[in-house]
This record gives sequence, C-alpha cells and structure tokens, in this order.
Amino acid sequence: MISTADFRNGVRLEIDGEPFRIVEFQHVKPGKGGAFVRTKLKSYMSGNVLDRTFRSGEQFDEPDLEEREMQLLYATGETYAFMDTKNFEQFTYEKKQLGENADLLKENMIAKILVYEHRPIDVELPIFIELKVVDAEPGVRGDTASGGTKPAVVETGAIIKVPLYMEIGETIKIDTRTRQYVERVR
Repeated sequence: MISTADFRNGVRLEIDGEPFRIVEFQHVKPGKGGAFVRTKLKSYMSGNVLDRTFRSGEQFDEPDLEEREMQLLYATGETYAFMDTKNFEQFTYEKKQLGENADLLKENMIAKILVYEHRPIDVELPIFIELKVVDAEPGVRGDTASGGTKPAVVETGAIIKVPLYMEIGETIKIDTRTRQYVERVR
C-alpha cells in the first residue's frame, strides 16, 4: 500500500483499477482543516493527465507492474522487436504501446519495458543517451553557444531542439526525462 506520505514524482499507484504515475505533487497544510495533497497523475493506459486532490493519509494499491530489462533488436516502421535479456525471449510491440519515448530507441539499446496485465505500457530509457544528428538546418556564421535553438532530427527519427551551431553528423547527449539537449559529445 502507498500512503500520501510516500508521494514523490515518479511514484506509481493504482486508482480505479488503472495504473498512474505521479508527475507533480504538493503537500498542503492549511491553517484550518485537515492536510491534503494536490497531484497531477499521468495514466499509463491513456496518457491523460489528471489533477486530483487526496486527503492526507489516504492509502492506494501499488499497480501490478512488471519491469523487464530488454534489448531492442530492430525497428521496422511502427513495430519494435525486443529480446528479454534474462531468458532471451523475443517480443514484438507496436510504437503506440511503448509510450512517448519510443522514438528515442536505438538498435541494441537496453531499456526497461513496463508490463501491465501482460502488455507493454511504457518504456524507461537510460537517463542520458547519445544520438547522432542526421538532419538540421546548417549553422550560420555568428551563431553562438548562448543563442537560440533549432529543431534537429536524430538517427532514431526523433526531433530534438539543439543549439544553432549544431551540424549534421555530430553526436549529442539527450536527457530522456525531458527530451532536451544536454551537450555535444566529442
């Protein structure tokens, strides 16, 4: 059981038979009345974000989620083939089953697949990944490191905002939690 005292960003809980992840929370202790917790919850099933308020001390069930460490073997269009790193079983998943970070997956990458009721609902990537820029507008003389950003397509097909000076062929480090550029890899 999970209590409101255990709430942290990323904590998983089950509400009305559906798994949710806490995106944001705030403990509130008003001067009058009981304490409560304001939360933003993201549904693993639908992707919707809900604003919910709970009384302090409420209890919730943990969802029956299984984390499997898997290696991406290959991707073809909207289909991804994974191999379980423990028992070498192979699974094929649709892109929409893997959540919003599926477009950052690269062949041979190890990722954690969250499985709920025998079907994948989300993919958890390493916090930082390195990908090569394959398409971006060319840098122009005078673009500086402290300037703006431009969209760039990385080798997996994802679009990431990068500094103006970034060129095609350079490798960049990306934070998968925020999908933001971190630094250039030399």
